[in-house]
Amino acid sequence: MPRYDFRCRACGSTFEVSRPMSSSNDPATCPDGHDDTVRLLSTVAMTGGAATPRQSSGGGCCGGGCCAT
Repeated sequence: MPRYDFRCRACGSTFEVSRPMSSSNDPATCPDGHDDTVRLLSTVAMTGGAATPRQSSGGGCCGGGCCAT
């Protein structure tokens, strides 16, 4: 289930709420009970890269060795 970050405008605390995507825009109450909250824009950082696919030097069941003609 996705987590959404909220900030309370009354006390300044930041908190997370887990809820379905269909409820992402529903209001949230801060842990101190204040209703004046705003959902924050979450950012996702991804590092690294995809591995380069290995190139096959032959075909067949075992790299071409047993199926060569």
